[in-house]
Amino acid sequence: MGEPRQRRLYQVWPGSNKFLCCGRLIFGPDAGSLFLSTVLIAAPLVGLCCQCITKMTSSSNSEKRVLGIPVLITTIVLGLADLAFLLMTSSRDPGIVPRNARPPAESGGGDGEQAGDVGRTASMEWVTAASPHLRLPRSRDVAVNGCVVKVKYCDTCLLYRPPRASHCSVCNNCVQKFDHHCPWVGQCIGLRNYRFFFLFISTSTLLCVYVFAVSWLNIVAEEDNNGGSLLKSMASEPLSVVLIVYTFVSVWFVGGLTVFHLYLMSTNQTTYENFRYRYDKKENPYNRGVPANIAEVFCAGIPPSMNNFRSWVAAPPEEPGDGGHLSSRHLADLTGGAKEKVDLEMGRSGAGGIIPAILQGLDYDEMEKNDISVHIKDRRAPAAAPDPFMSGGEWRRLEEAGGGGGPPPPAARGEDSERTPAASLHGDSER
Repeated sequence: MGEPRQRRLYQVWPGSNKFLCCGRLIFGPDAGSLFLSTVLIAAPLVGLCCQCITKMTSSSNSEKRVLGIPVLITTIVLGLADLAFLLMTSSRDPGIVPRNARPPAESGGGDGEQAGDVGRTASMEWVTAASPHLRLPRSRDVAVNGCVVKVKYCDTCLLYRPPRASHCSVCNNCVQKFDHHCPWVGQCIGLRNYRFFFLFISTSTLLCVYVFAVSWLNIVAEEDNNGGSLLKSMASEPLSVVLIVYTFVSVWFVGGLTVFHLYLMSTNQTTYENFRYRYDKKENPYNRGVPANIAEVFCAGIPPSMNNFRSWVAAPPEEPGDGGHLSSRHLADLTGGAKEKVDLEMGRSGAGGIIPAILQGLDYDEMEKNDISVHIKDRRAPAAAPDPFMSGGEWRRLEEAGGGGGPPPPAARGEDSERTPAASLHGDSER
């Protein structure tokens, strides 16, 4: 046996994440939504920039002109900042908790034996699917800032989640300080990217207000060129009208989200905690006051990732290429051209199974010519009646190998040799 093959951690990561740049960038499984979010941000900004360039190159009165170089530079800076915050939110590890190879009780306590652990809730014991011989408590009590909170056991990651962590069903990872999974950025929002997520939605809100105001000012500035009529000015600036409507609708979404997260930040809550626990009905052990809560988001250092996705690890064993177990690929090779005619019912689930000796002697080419569909059961039971499709040569080979257990079939005795196997079977069934 040679040494186990080494691979990068991101290549064998059990979660649903997608990796780019050799594991340096990590995205969620729905990272394709980033393209839509980028278009929704960039499209109105490109339109506003085109308006600015058109106004600067036109011969109209520049004294009351709103769209000029300052507006163009501000639009580009805010747009690039918003897209940068979007990329920083979606392409970094949100705080994924590494998985255990074994349950904590089997590995000497694991993550459950941590500072502040004040005991187990034994009444909540259960049997884990990963290790049915062990009984682990569903939750444990942990002391946080003088308050007792419960941490739950994750049967997928085989660990007791750290306080405020939760398992994301989309990414299939436990995430520290899990807030929610955002489909617009294609990533979980957690401890390590919440700051950039808030900057992204707040910058988007600022952009909506900015484009809305500049577009209105441009329409008002064009009134003098349209006889002082606001309607005529709007008709002469259709792109500004489109931008006004677009940003007015968008600001209710991103603006409302920004206000909601301002409230969560000031009270030191996550979206998951707000909807699940409702700290307004009980004491929040993480609330340290508005200034300290906001400083925790923007001034505290971002902890390093708990995973080195570029590290080398032993690759998991692959399915055997041949031998006792069959994969679907090898099953197709076994049946050859008649793979659609022969249905192997091995009597147990899974892709593997021992090949019955009786299966190895069948002449699939002859069966294909006669258009026969055969269902062969697992031959683990004692020898039964011989297969009526077996030719004499095949029967003798099977008998020499010790696989025969009865009189030879009619085809081996030469009886009804002119009938096809299908006709013989039909005649026996009528009798």
